[in-house]
Amino acid sequence: MALSGGGFEVKSFSFRCARMSSSPLLSRKGRHQQRYDNQRRLVAGCIPYKLNREDDTQSDDLLDRVEVLMISSPGRYDLIFPKGGWETDETAGEAACREALEEAGVRGILNDTVLGVWEFRSKSTQDTCSLEGACRGYMFALEVTEELECYPEKDCHERKWVHLAEAYKRCRYDWMREALNSFKNLLTGKPVSTVPELSESSSLWIVKPNAIALC
Repeated sequence: MALSGGGFEVKSFSFRCARMSSSPLLSRKGRHQQRYDNQRRLVAGCIPYKLNREDDTQSDDLLDRVEVLMISSPGRYDLIFPKGGWETDETAGEAACREALEEAGVRGILNDTVLGVWEFRSKSTQDTCSLEGACRGYMFALEVTEELECYPEKDCHERKWVHLAEAYKRCRYDWMREALNSFKNLLTGKPVSTVPELSESSSLWIVKPNAIALC
């Protein structure tokens, strides 16, 4: 992964797509390399985006030209951004790029400014009070340069490009709207909320036993 223009240019992720297979490559499974901090599972994700050409819109406002890529979950109307477990053999930025490829089938240039850090619960533990299922998520902005027709979790997630106004309406959780606010600030040159410095040292994390990762 090489630095380019203040971000990470994603070049290292590639896979071969079998011509007749609907699921040519499985995404990472298991949590034997998962990072944890005080029993919270560490997660990384991104807001994939693109800028429409100026002649595609009547507006001169940069934000009016932005579309973000969101993905669906089975049986749900609302949408999410690609995200998943941050593992010990990768940086948070690399984890965000991997999840974008696995869940949304996109590559691009990742801005290394962290949009923010949010704590939330996995969907299966929404009603519990213990730390089990608690996650801490780090979000980035990914300028999409390539959109693949074949990707590992295509059967689990549909993709949808939406303008920012619709993205706010379709977000499943409030923290996602807060991430969009930080994303808008980043694009327009406004300050992004200060977040704790990321430590990439695997020695700081407790590694949990293997677990089944659901799609």
